[in-house]
Amino acid sequence: MATPPPFLNSNNPNPLTQASSRLPEDTVIYSIYPDNPLSQDALQSLHLQILNAVSPFTTSYIWQHEPFTLSIALHPFPHLKGHLRFGDNLNDEWFTVFLLFRVSVAFPSVSIQVHDSDGEFLLIEAAYHLPRWLNPENSQNRAFIRRGKLHIIPQSALPNPTLTESLNFLIENEQAAVAPDSVQYVIQNRIAGYPEKAKLNTHSVRVRVPVSVARVFKHAPSLISLAVEGFYDRDMDSMKHAAKMERFLKGRKGGEEEMVTVTVKMSRAMYAQLMQQRFQAPKCYPMPAKKGDLEAELGMKIACGLEMMYLEKKKEGEEGKGSGWKKYKESLEKSGYFKGLVPGSNEYTRLMENAEEYYKNSSLFSKTREMLNAPVRQIDEILSLPYSADEFKNEDAPPSDDDSWLYSGEDELNSALQDRQKEIELYELKREKKKSKEQKDTGASSSLKGEDFDLSELVKTMQGFMHKMSSYEGAEVHNDRDPKEVELDVERFMKDVESVMKYQGDENVTRDMDDDGGSSDMDFAADESEDGSDMSDHEDGEDSFMHSYSDVMNNELKSTTLKKSFVHANEQTSVKNEGTSNATEDMDEEFSPVDVDVNLVKNLLDSFACQQGLPGPTSNLLGLMGVNLPKDDNKGK
Repeated sequence: MATPPPFLNSNNPNPLTQASSRLPEDTVIYSIYPDNPLSQDALQSLHLQILNAVSPFTTSYIWQHEPFTLSIALHPFPHLKGHLRFGDNLNDEWFTVFLLFRVSVAFPSVSIQVHDSDGEFLLIEAAYHLPRWLNPENSQNRAFIRRGKLHIIPQSALPNPTLTESLNFLIENEQAAVAPDSVQYVIQNRIAGYPEKAKLNTHSVRVRVPVSVARVFKHAPSLISLAVEGFYDRDMDSMKHAAKMERFLKGRKGGEEEMVTVTVKMSRAMYAQLMQQRFQAPKCYPMPAKKGDLEAELGMKIACGLEMMYLEKKKEGEEGKGSGWKKYKESLEKSGYFKGLVPGSNEYTRLMENAEEYYKNSSLFSKTREMLNAPVRQIDEILSLPYSADEFKNEDAPPSDDDSWLYSGEDELNSALQDRQKEIELYELKREKKKSKEQKDTGASSSLKGEDFDLSELVKTMQGFMHKMSSYEGAEVHNDRDPKEVELDVERFMKDVESVMKYQGDENVTRDMDDDGGSSDMDFAADESEDGSDMSDHEDGEDSFMHSYSDVMNNELKSTTLKKSFVHANEQTSVKNEGTSNATEDMDEEFSPVDVDVNLVKNLLDSFACQQGLPGPTSNLLGLMGVNLPKDDNKGK
């Protein structure tokens, strides 16, 4: 199985996760950067122009949680930014991408950046078509939407680009950053069909609800998203509000609200969220005696969700806490503000009261309160005007849309999986072709491949490696490696070896003299070296040492089987010398040198065979020398 592209490797860290950690995981974040610095008035004008440009696509669209918005930001330089929580509805995220591409076409002098909690999700979508050098670690400040195309800042131009460097590069070298056609195709295919696809994502359903709920959705249809969210994300505290239904069932002078039948528009994801959860109607809620009435059941869920949302937002708005307070409190805990005190203790309570007082005086408090109060104020304004059930009696409530898609998603899923499988197969095919070409090129430049593999070339290559790339400090390898240096005092090391071997040699010679009554070259070498009379120069002394060292080592190894581990030079001609005597053979064996080249090749091949095709020391060593041994095709035959 082929190695997955870097952007599909789950072990890879995401450098953008920290930056967007303050937002919910299901959030898409986008920024729009003008080419030229704009004054605040010019930036406000651009802001309005962009919102007007996308409004024809967003007017009738039902967002899962919140609509597409933009705000002015001044850091690190003036630009527009926004974020949108898409929740379980991925269509919201890709519809947002479609809108950003349309903005880039309508305003060619801007560069747009977009990512979510997964990071550069556009690059993830096109992972099988990206250059191999691109991965999550080096993708920051590289992907931008510009003039209707995705752009990727080349690594060769900017190895570690800052935001400013990338934006300047796009202005000056736009064509050099245009992503490959295959990448463009994948992204465009993903957003193909919008905005029509956005309309198809809408599901109309006929429901029976209190007249107050019907009036809210008549004047603010987008509030259905908050109603479904309130129902789907309910907890024990919010369900207490649904048990009483004080706002939407007994809102006018304590009297019961009349029930009316209306058609409500929502996204398919919202409809699925309502359908998949069972919920027992509160005792105060009027349900028909006939069970299985889908219109009444869905209406009850929507009404209860709107009640829970309204009262929760109102409570949080009055306290001014909400998610803003939670984040503020978390930051205090991380900074050690509470000093590890037990919650509920006197000192902890005092610190908490001080923190709440400071928070209420901050700008974050006022912004949070205003944001939380917005839907509450909107609902109060809608219900403040006179209304009755009569205004809905004459309105036509079309039947619910066909919901067979809810139970037939298998075909769509299989189609998506097949498309992805084709992408994988194409990716693997490209990898195989590239690998085959590399092997062919390697074979053309080296005689060490296939049937033309020459073992003598291996010997020459190893000798060249030893003479040119290695020393007492170790082998010199490529610059991208980081071998540890060997610290060795060679002169001191050789003196120590010489002294040790001389001492052992003297012992052996003395033992030989006691046994045989004779002397050896070691005696004379020692005597001559002491008075220096027979030594012509230092080189003769070194030769004497090396000969003595060799003789002593041979004597030590004579009784072992080590000599059988090496191939000697006379073994290559043993067949030709079959007529020689046993004494001559023994003498030849004793004095015949080891064939270094043959032993080198034999040991390398044996070690390579033990790797069984896996990476190992032999293939790594030969790789440093540019040698690729051929695989054993006869293995196992």
